[in-house]
Amino acid sequence: MFREVPVLPVVIPLAAAVLGILLWRLHGTGRLTAPRAAVALALAVYAGGVVANTVFPIFLDKPVSSAPWTAHLALVPLRDYEVADAVTNVLVFVPLGMLVPLLTARASWWRVVAAAAAFSLTIEVTQLVTAHLLGGGHIADVDDLVFNVLGGVLGFALLTLLSRVPALDAVVDRFRWYPGSRPRGARLAGSRRH
Repeated sequence: MFREVPVLPVVIPLAAAVLGILLWRLHGTGRLTAPRAAVALALAVYAGGVVANTVFPIFLDKPVSSAPWTAHLALVPLRDYEVADAVTNVLVFVPLGMLVPLLTARASWWRVVAAAAAFSLTIEVTQLVTAHLLGGGHIADVDDLVFNVLGGVLGFALLTLLSRVPALDAVVDRFRWYPGSRPRGARLAGSRRH
C-alpha cells in the first residue's frame, strides 16, 4: 500500500478559502445577505466536494510513472465509456449550471458552457498531472469533459425553467448576486422590455 495525501486537510482549507473570498466580495460590494451567503457556501462546498472526488487519491510514495503521458489520457470519445460514468458526470455538473447564473450579472448558456468547460478542463489536466507525476488514481478523459459540460447546460436549463414560474422566480431572485438578472428567455409572463 502507498501512503496517500490526506483529502480533508487539503479540501477543507480550499473550501474555506473559496467561501472567504466569495463572502468578502459580497460584503465589499454591499450585497451580502443570508440567501447570497448560502449560495457562496453552496459553491464552496461544491468545489471542495468535486476536488475531493476527482483529484484524489494522490499518493506520497508511489513511484513516478515511466509510461508516456498519453497512458493517462483517454482522447477517443465513447471508447470503453460506461453509461453510469456519463450519468455521474452529468449529475455532478448540474449544480454548477445552476450556480453560474446566480453568480453572474448577465446569465447565458454560453457563460455556463465556458464555466463548465474551464472547470472540467482544469480537473482533467490536474488528473493527468497527478496520475503521471504523483501516481494519482484518475485518467484524464475527453468524455468526462463533454458530459460535465452537458450537466452544466442541463443545470442552466433547469434554473431557466424555474425562473419562468413567477412564484419560484421571486424566491430564486433572492439568491441571485445581481437581483433581476435572469437567464435569457426566462422573463416573467407579462413583463416587457423597454
